[in-house]
Amino acid sequence: METQEGSVRNILEQESLKWVFVGGKGGVGKTTCSSILSILLASVRQSVLIISTDPAHNLSDAFQQRFTKIPTLVNGFNNLYAMEVDPKVENDELTNDEGLDSIVSELSNAIPGVDEAMSFAEMLKLVQTMDYSVIVFDTAPTGHTLRLLQFPTALEKGLAKFMSLKNRFGGLLSQASRLFGLGDEFSEDAMLGRLEGMKDIIQQVNKQFKDPDMTTFVCVCIPEFLSLYETERLVQELAKFEIDAHNIIINQVLFDDEVVESKLLKARVKMQQKYIDQFYMLYDDFNITKLPLLPEEVTGVDALRRFSKHFVMPYKPALTRGTVDELQQRVAALKFQLKEAEEELEKKPYEAQERKKNMRFNSEGGGCNKQKEALRATTTKRSMGHQGEAREELDLRHEENGCLPCFSGRLGSLPEGKT
Repeated sequence: METQEGSVRNILEQESLKWVFVGGKGGVGKTTCSSILSILLASVRQSVLIISTDPAHNLSDAFQQRFTKIPTLVNGFNNLYAMEVDPKVENDELTNDEGLDSIVSELSNAIPGVDEAMSFAEMLKLVQTMDYSVIVFDTAPTGHTLRLLQFPTALEKGLAKFMSLKNRFGGLLSQASRLFGLGDEFSEDAMLGRLEGMKDIIQQVNKQFKDPDMTTFVCVCIPEFLSLYETERLVQELAKFEIDAHNIIINQVLFDDEVVESKLLKARVKMQQKYIDQFYMLYDDFNITKLPLLPEEVTGVDALRRFSKHFVMPYKPALTRGTVDELQQRVAALKFQLKEAEEELEKKPYEAQERKKNMRFNSEGGGCNKQKEALRATTTKRSMGHQGEAREELDLRHEENGCLPCFSGRLGSLPEGKT
């Protein structure tokens, strides 16, 4: 199947982009891809921030540098910053006061996800006060990412729940806060104002998320069934949330030109190609970038920079790449193919002479007379209902007589019952 190789150049050239999300199934290489995207963006934009919302915090491992919840300059750059946030930890810090903790806890029980939504809103509030040209999100696996996209809805539900409690219990919350000495900052009006402020931030950012000029989502996957399924689910959900997605990165691809004589690897190549073809059929309007499976990990700024070239230029397998043993096996395979081709060429003159001889034999009448006899026998058997035996007998007689131009493929087109 002929496919048009894609790249992420469209993302680098879109100067209006403010938010870039990178997500997909767990274990497909999201952190590596988001790190490289941030490096590439840093080469064309004034300032870039990459944020990891994955509790696993692989961003520090990718850059081989410790990051925290405070934006930190990445070693070797003067305009690339990185930070790692954990919604659960952030939420604990946000609610370290007993009164606020109890209220948020009640909201969390009533509306799942509102605690993470509040911490996410706080993080976005912090980010918006900083002047970054573009922000890259290295998201958690698909399920967490979809929940992140639902944060605006969760906050609105949380606010509605709080309003319901306020209407039902009146000033009871304020009296309780004064009774326990929590102060005015934990009164219902203060909490309501805080939630309203978070809601405003989320709504503002959510509006930008739905703007394809400002936001895009990059789906990362591998050529396997489960990853294909997860990617399709993610693309469908992104469409539901009106978030633009037109880039897919297929990672860990085995290329046939680089596979040595290994039955296992060849079977994997065949299996991968089946799913790669399906990706191209399902997402023919996407920019699809294929990245090779490497024998080593891509960690550290230098390794990330070297690998980044495959994001902007399609990867081309090199026959000269590999160990000495692998190269020797490839050379031996090429020599064997060359020998087979030479033997095939040597057979051509002999086959041409035989063809001329048979044509001369047929033109003198011998072949055609025997062919007529065979045809009579065939039609006789046809009339008796033995068509399969007749076809086999006719093929056998043709081969015995050497009537190459008169194989039964032509005679087999005769209508039933005709002679």
